Amino acid sequence: MYRQGDVLIVPVDEEAVPDGATGRTGLPRDARGRMVLALGEVTGHAHAVVGPGRLVREAGPFGPLLLHLPDGGRVVHEEHAAIPLPRGWYRVVRQREYVPGAVRIVAD
Repeated sequence: MYRQGDVLIVPVDEEAVPDGATGRTGLPRDARGRMVLALGEVTGHAHAVVGPGRLVREAGPFGPLLLHLPDGGRVVHEEHAAIPLPRGWYRVVRQREYVPGAVRIVAD
């Protein structure tokens, strides 16, 4: 498991990847060519992955992201040290906090 700020990155065995995710088109990259896992609404900083691969959103309002890195990659952020990731599949989960009557995603 890997954590960078409010983003948790959990390795997923290939056979546990949901059906359809392996053939699904990835989400678009940002203007710098990065796969953005979480964007800081206040600072504009981003938890992002550089390197070949794709980011796929699972169904649901808080649908976690699936990250596929065929050759490995690095998670980068302007205020954190880079984290190297080996090749494979990962589930990306944003930290959430309980607010009476609701759940919200933690924001930078």
